[in-house]
Amino acid sequence: MMTLLDIKNLDISLQTAMGPARAVRNLNITMEKGETLGIVGESGCGKSMTALALMGLLPENAQTTGEILLSGEDLLTKTEKDMCKIRGNRMAMIFQEPMTSLNPVYTVGRQIMEPLRLHRGLSKSEAYDEAVRLLDRVGIPNPSERVYNHPHQLSGGQRQRVMIALALSCSPDILIADEPTTALDVTIQAQILDLIHSLVTEEGMALILISHDLGVIAENTQKVMVMYGGTIVESGETDHIFSELTHPYTQGLFAAMPKLGMGRKKRLTTIPGTVPDLINLPQGCTFTDRCPLASGGCRETMPGLSDLGNGHTVICHNLEQAKDTRNGELYS
Repeated sequence: MMTLLDIKNLDISLQTAMGPARAVRNLNITMEKGETLGIVGESGCGKSMTALALMGLLPENAQTTGEILLSGEDLLTKTEKDMCKIRGNRMAMIFQEPMTSLNPVYTVGRQIMEPLRLHRGLSKSEAYDEAVRLLDRVGIPNPSERVYNHPHQLSGGQRQRVMIALALSCSPDILIADEPTTALDVTIQAQILDLIHSLVTEEGMALILISHDLGVIAENTQKVMVMYGGTIVESGETDHIFSELTHPYTQGLFAAMPKLGMGRKKRLTTIPGTVPDLINLPQGCTFTDRCPLASGGCRETMPGLSDLGNGHTVICHNLEQAKDTRNGELYS
């Protein structure tokens, strides 16, 4: 059976006045139909840029090399006309902030009807009926009335549900959810995530979930990739990664999570320093300047990929030391 998604050696550079910014470096991802993948990391690590590359929505100043194969077809060789046939049809994306992603001029019904008519060839009345059904499916009350509402007439949670209905309208093979619960309260967050999980399971589609929230990733994905400085530093089965934290950056992300019973006055653990400048990345490991285990060779050469078994891979020069600090004392 042909692999659904196969990203090979993807590099993305953004041309700036100060030189090229290497937003994504040597990225490799393989996914089958029905798989769920989580991508975690701080802002500026390349998560959203990867998603935009898949959708063919990179800024004009972006330069890409490598391959993005969707059922064997390289998306990087497609014209914009070709991508318009794929985007929203075979791949769909739920963006971070629906208020800026939905068109404020048109009703939500019209926006859901558009891909139904474009990709599925439905008539206007058929598309309307399907739009109402989709709004009902994602939990919008009174869908036959809400279909005539504009985005500003809906709450934040309802707008996100509209985005999900829009993304699912053509039953895509791959759904990309980029921080789908940003700015929503915790109760609505849980509802939205449960909705995405149930719909993805029902449709049998692949899911790429991008999030800062490690709890969200743990509950909703089978595999996880940890990105830093535009590259994958650790990846594998979600359960295995969470139980066998290895890369110092992954350990830092988990150490920074709030813990039950820690007390109101106790400060959260932090990773010292800031995300590296993409225009002036070190030749070696991008985490060198913030890593408690960094040694002389870390800055000069990029570490190779180590396979720890069970599909768990990590890149680190000081792998044995990193294994010894899995119990949490690295950032204590």
